[in-house]
Amino acid sequence: MTLSKKAEQTRQHILDTGFELVLHKGFVGVGLQEILKTSGVPKGSFYHYFASKEAFGCELLQHYISNYGQRLSILWNQPERSARTQLLSYFQAWIQDPEQPDTGWAESCLIVKLAAEVADLSEDMREIMHQGVQVLIARLSEFLQRGVDEGSMHLCSNPAATAQVLYQMWLGAALLSKLSQSKDPMHDALRATEFMLGQATA
Repeated sequence: MTLSKKAEQTRQHILDTGFELVLHKGFVGVGLQEILKTSGVPKGSFYHYFASKEAFGCELLQHYISNYGQRLSILWNQPERSARTQLLSYFQAWIQDPEQPDTGWAESCLIVKLAAEVADLSEDMREIMHQGVQVLIARLSEFLQRGVDEGSMHLCSNPAATAQVLYQMWLGAALLSKLSQSKDPMHDALRATEFMLGQATA
């Protein structure tokens, strides 16, 4: 789809508005008319920007995952700090975003919000989320290996397996935090993560 610069800006505005709505109401709970009304776009023009609601959902997820990767690169681009310190700063951001102290990454995570809801609803959206998670786990594994190589981490298992367990633990902690309306499960996950990383050997 080729759009003018103005149309691309409108399309992005719909995605940004849709993100907030979907984050709070879920994908099924948000109708197209609500997205258009909230974004100030005339009714009936949705299909000028997206082929379907599912196509909108796919674009929303791809945009979110791309933005997440960029934020992670910024957070981890601190060579003066050990890999252990940088990795822990990432999980601390799940609890409290250093840029927005009133919230945490987990609270604005579409994977946390949509994984269970969308997995059986849209194969395309499920696959986008699955691939995004696999890329993140691979990056975690690389960072864990860096920590082992530099001596700031001492793992009981290999980096790939540890990365998988860490992500699963944090995803579960984020869901439990939503249920309990408390960040205690994520604080527990942070303590468990520190233990899993072991004591620095250098």
